[in-house]
Amino acid sequence: MTDSKQQDGDKAKSRGFDAKDLDPYLMKDPEAMAVNFARALENLGKAATAWLAPRERGEIAENAAEPVTDMVKTLSKVTEYWISDPRRTFEAQTQLMSSYFGIWMRSMQRMQGETPAAEPERNDKRFADEDWQKNPFFEFLKQVYLITADWAEKMVAETDGLDEHTKHKAGFYVKQITAALSPTNFVATNPQLYRETIATSGENLVRGMKMLTEDIVAGQGDLRLRQTDMTKFAVGRDMALTAGKVIAQNEICQIIQYEPTTETVLKRPLLICPPWINKFYILDLNPQKSFIKWCVDQGQTVFVISWVNPDARHAQKDWAAYAREGIDFALDTIERATGEKEANAVGYCVGGTLLAATLALHAKEKNKRIKTATLFTTQVDFTHAGDLKVFVDEEQLGRLEAHMEEIGYLDGSKMATAFNMLRASELIWPYFVNNYLKGQEPMPFDLLFWNADSTRMAAANHAFYLRNCYLRNALTANEMILDGQKLSLKDVKIPIYNLATREDHIAPAKSVFLGSQFFGGKVDFVLAGSGHIAGVVNPPDKKKYQYWTGGGVTGDYETWLTKAAENAGSWWPHWQAWIEAKDKKRVPARKPGGTALNAIEEAPGSYVMERA
Repeated sequence: MTDSKQQDGDKAKSRGFDAKDLDPYLMKDPEAMAVNFARALENLGKAATAWLAPRERGEIAENAAEPVTDMVKTLSKVTEYWISDPRRTFEAQTQLMSSYFGIWMRSMQRMQGETPAAEPERNDKRFADEDWQKNPFFEFLKQVYLITADWAEKMVAETDGLDEHTKHKAGFYVKQITAALSPTNFVATNPQLYRETIATSGENLVRGMKMLTEDIVAGQGDLRLRQTDMTKFAVGRDMALTAGKVIAQNEICQIIQYEPTTETVLKRPLLICPPWINKFYILDLNPQKSFIKWCVDQGQTVFVISWVNPDARHAQKDWAAYAREGIDFALDTIERATGEKEANAVGYCVGGTLLAATLALHAKEKNKRIKTATLFTTQVDFTHAGDLKVFVDEEQLGRLEAHMEEIGYLDGSKMATAFNMLRASELIWPYFVNNYLKGQEPMPFDLLFWNADSTRMAAANHAFYLRNCYLRNALTANEMILDGQKLSLKDVKIPIYNLATREDHIAPAKSVFLGSQFFGGKVDFVLAGSGHIAGVVNPPDKKKYQYWTGGGVTGDYETWLTKAAENAGSWWPHWQAWIEAKDKKRVPARKPGGTALNAIEEAPGSYVMERA
């Protein structure tokens, strides 16, 4: 008998799992667990009340059914394809059942002390806990989940007869569903969560449900998922610290000029047009990461547009308004402050798209004030615009426009949610698990503070952007009309430095590369390592990532990349050299506003302080 027990123990150890490994999963204090479960349910009830109250008062017009309806309608087309042919249905079911049977057989082999053939390793951070490999139960759950998720995605990919947009939406919705249903998102099926709940007798759930209530209250009835500790940072205290003055403002923006740090500066000033979907201080996050400060230290006279956080008063401010009252207003301000009629310009993301359209408008008007343009992760052609296209079709856009017309703007949380959904397994569910199931406060992180400091979108501006760019791709089709002029990027003949980032999920590198081919002048396409933010905000002294440079922007992106030269570190010095190669003349350093304009307030100004 002893030998038999020893053999069983040896088999268990050979499987990497021993009986003592069950100890963390055994309840220690049932009474405390029951009490804490009751407290957690009480807090969950408070969360439900916080969610329901504004809806009952009519403060929130609930339209949650609309995206669900669209998802069901889209996925039903996939289902129709597979069930319309009994043979096809049988083959799909057989394929899934065969995979399940394979998992079951491997699990049985492990239970008997045998070593089954190893499954291919996946670099999936969700399953980093060792019990996803060691514990047969959790290993079985993981494999079933992964097989099912792969199968569901394959069903969409192999569905014939769907138009491209519907297929894209179906694939996106399936990924959202599988991300939500991951066993890592539930206490009973996540070994780490289960151990945590047992060890604290459910105290983690009490804290988590309290945090859930707080986040719904903070969102005024909608969940404002906390990704960082928002109390640890303040704009103007911990970030946006580069010294400067607000020297002009109007209804939609303030213009900031920064204090020089060099005795001489480049004669040609630099205007930065940031996106209005987020706030400009991503380029001035802190002194160590600040692109703005770095430019000033290189001897550039830097001006930045700080967009207003719009409300109902700005409902009719469209792209023409942002071009005229934003970019052109900034150029007028630069001329008054410095006496210079020429400037270099930088546009980031949608700020770059606006800049490109404004350059085409200027070309029609023989306006030559901007002499070079730099575009950061900017799309001008939206053929390969990625998963954000899922949210834009005539039906969805019609509903969104009706909603915006009622209140005059789109709430910033809606865009934040859309961006988070692009990487739900990284930007939504880990925080859901950490906050509400583990009951842990997220760590302070300046980038995530900026990400959560969302902005509203003026109704006319946002509708123009979605219709003309994502829906109609009008700019590269020469069909965009701005301030009465039909635009063509071929008219834009100034030098352009076009920066894409290799892992960008908002402005995919392939999309940025294709857009480069529509300008009428020379475009230097540069590819940076990392993604939409880290690839841009990459100070040279960090010695992180890399960038690629190559020949002309002809052919396709993949071919260009195979021939491009890889360079270590930040692209910033490469860009500075490009700027100076266009005009390196220098003049004595300029103080903000010069002799013509008085400072209105200190940078970063008051517009950026407005919270959505």
